[in-house]
Order: sequence, then C-alpha cells, then structure tokens
Amino acid sequence: MIIRRIARPLLATAFIGQGVETLLNTDSGAEAVQPALDGLKDMPDPVARNVPSNAVAVAQATAAAQVAGGLLLATGRIPRVASAVLAATVIPANLGHHMFWTENDPEAKAAKRRGFLADLSLLGGLILASADTAGKPSLGWRGRRAAQRAAEALSSTVPSRTEVALEHGRELAGVAREKLEDGLEKAAPYAESAYRKASARASELADTLGDGLEKAAPYAESAYRKASARASELADTAVTTAKKAKARA
Repeated sequence: MIIRRIARPLLATAFIGQGVETLLNTDSGAEAVQPALDGLKDMPDPVARNVPSNAVAVAQATAAAQVAGGLLLATGRIPRVASAVLAATVIPANLGHHMFWTENDPEAKAAKRRGFLADLSLLGGLILASADTAGKPSLGWRGRRAAQRAAEALSSTVPSRTEVALEHGRELAGVAREKLEDGLEKAAPYAESAYRKASARASELADTLGDGLEKAAPYAESAYRKASARASELADTAVTTAKKAKARA
C-alpha cells in the first residue's frame, strides 16, 4: 500500500502538469492534437466520418481528462479506470510534439525521440496501473466465479425439483387409480342389474316369438294346401288347352 501511495502520484504528476499547461495554452495543445486527427481522417469512411474537426476542442477535452484522471490516480480513487483514461490521452496529446521522424535537425530530432520514448514508458506504466488489482480479484475472475456458482446452484436445484415433480406425479397417479377403483366398485351393481334386465327381456322376446310362430303354423299350412290345389288346377287347364290346340291344327 505504501508503494502504491507513492507511485501513483508520481505517475499522475506528468499528466496533471501537461493538462494544466494545455488548458492555459490551447494553441500548443491544438498543434499536438492535429496530427492525430489528420491520421484518423485518412482511415476508412466509418471512422473518418466521425473524426471531429475542431482541434482546439479536442485538445481542451484531452487536457481536462488528463487533469481529472491524474487527480483520481494520485488520490487512489478508481485508479484502474483513471489509468486507462490517462493511457487513452497519451497519443492524441503528445503525438504532435514528438514526431521525430519528420524532423531534419539532429538535435531537435534527438530531443523529440527522447520525449517519444518517455511517452512510451509512461504508457507502459499506465497499462500496468490499469491492470493492478491491489491484491483483489479482478472483475474477470469474479465474473467467472459468479458464473460457476450460479451453474452449481442451478445444477443442485434442478434435480431436487425434478424429484419433487416425479413424487407429485406418483401421488396423482395413486389418487387417480384409487378413484378409478372406487368408481368401478360402485358401478358393478348397476352393471349387474342392467345385465339381468337385458337377459329377462331377451327371454320374453324369445317366448313371444315362439308363440307367434306356433300360432302362425296352421295358417301357413292352409295357405300351402290352397296354393297346391290352385297349381294343380292351372296345370290341368294348361294341358287341356294344349290338346285342343293340337286337334285344331
């Protein structure tokens, strides 16, 4: 903790001073920001279309972010977020001052190269500070741990609920079977009574049909005799008629 309390203000001092200087002299800050904006404008259309054209406003916003992020880092408040914000301001705020590859004067080129390397060192320190969890679990680790606990809780809950549902299903099946057995038991006397009534009615119909056939037998025999006599008469008549027709011929 003591090392962090010393290192964080030292790392933030450069950005606080640069941000205050830029706010006091916005023209110099705009000159440093302009090369970064020009480089972004050469990007493909989706990126180039959203690049701001006011270098002074961008320089002021970058300087304000440096002062605010530097103060947060120096005081130890949300240091990881503050370090990330400061790292994002390194290139737009310092690129124009340290473009040594465009310098022809050897001394000026060497000075700008030293400043460029110093900015790279600051950027590396800010990246380390943004990843420093101060001995606490990172957000990624806590997220994975929470997901693991949720999965374990779900896996332990689902089987118990399944067992409860199966047990409830068994109880419902048992109740349904009992009700069915009771219903069949209650319906048995009614079924037996209906069967007896149907049997008695069938016997009555059979007796009635037998009496009817017995009564109809004499009428059927008389009709048969009459039909036989009538057939004989018709046959004799036909024979006589045939003989007469033959005699005439």
